[in-house]
Amino acid sequence: MSSQRTGLDIGKGESSGGLLECPKYMALRGDHPLDRLAELRRWLGAALPDRAPSLEPASADASFRRYFRAVDGPDTWIIMDAPPEHEDVRPFVRIAGLMLDAGVNAPRVLAQDVDRGFLLLTDLGRTTYLTELQRDPMRAPALFDDAIGALIKWQLASREDVLPPYDDALLRRELSLFPEWYLGRHLGLELDARETAMLDRVFDRLLANILAQPRVFVHRDFMPRNLMVSEPDPGVLDFQDAVYGPISYDIASLMRDAFISWPEELSLDWTVRYWERARAAGLPVDPDFGTFYRDVDWMGMQRHLKVLGIFARLHHRDGKAGYLEDTPRFLHYVRGVAGRYTELAQLIPLLDRIEGRVSETGYTF
Repeated sequence: MSSQRTGLDIGKGESSGGLLECPKYMALRGDHPLDRLAELRRWLGAALPDRAPSLEPASADASFRRYFRAVDGPDTWIIMDAPPEHEDVRPFVRIAGLMLDAGVNAPRVLAQDVDRGFLLLTDLGRTTYLTELQRDPMRAPALFDDAIGALIKWQLASREDVLPPYDDALLRRELSLFPEWYLGRHLGLELDARETAMLDRVFDRLLANILAQPRVFVHRDFMPRNLMVSEPDPGVLDFQDAVYGPISYDIASLMRDAFISWPEELSLDWTVRYWERARAAGLPVDPDFGTFYRDVDWMGMQRHLKVLGIFARLHHRDGKAGYLEDTPRFLHYVRGVAGRYTELAQLIPLLDRIEGRVSETGYTF
């Protein structure tokens, strides 16, 4: 790994806010917003009968889930609060077990109430990879080396018919978020028949490649915001939507992140390192790195388009505007991949329209 400066670009993401200011709690019920928190405190008292921990916000995510840290002297725990009318904690419990069995440092479930949506978890620490990289970008090589090691352990544990399939229907539903929410709802763009046909062709080409890739366990959000500086490193979070799907997905997610960007040469170097270690471990990556990198690019394109739609939906439907600050990052990712491949270059005029650019000629291979 080169010792050069990283030149990274970091976005803001979303902050957690205080307990009493949490808008999700205000929306949980029509009665007093503290009822849910009081219910959680009663449950926690039964789960930790000999302790009297204080509660503090731990993190928030893009769903209705909220996380709290229970602190009692030197001991800490994490509580997941997942309102059952909106969330189901059972996938989290099940996949946490799969990860632990694979040797990945995931939270252990110490107590659970699936009917009320409460989990008591081991605490993997207070510092995410994203926070650590903001503090010291030069730690990236060591952190990503550990992350790749954890990813390979997870993929080596893969078995068919254990996790839901990342199939054509799900991949297409995700892609549809881009024209529906980002182009239509957010930008107010109406595609003409030619543009609609073009987008359909691009989607078909992406999915033909993606569905032909070897399949493994897929975390689905394997990125610095969901990795904790921990022992062993990393601690892995936010895996409840894991599926059985393309082997390139999680490395594409790690290298082309929602909140932090790397120079192309560093992303390429880390992807090579993953590919070498995956091959040595017997994972079914393509034996030709050029072909594998194309798979990563095309899988990343599907993710980028999906995330543009998700971020727009978070803003317009869920009132979470902060995510939109990172949409230029994803437009940059999409443009970069479209400019490298003839089959995807048809996207460039649409990107020019979105960004108000004059059409440019890109390189392809």
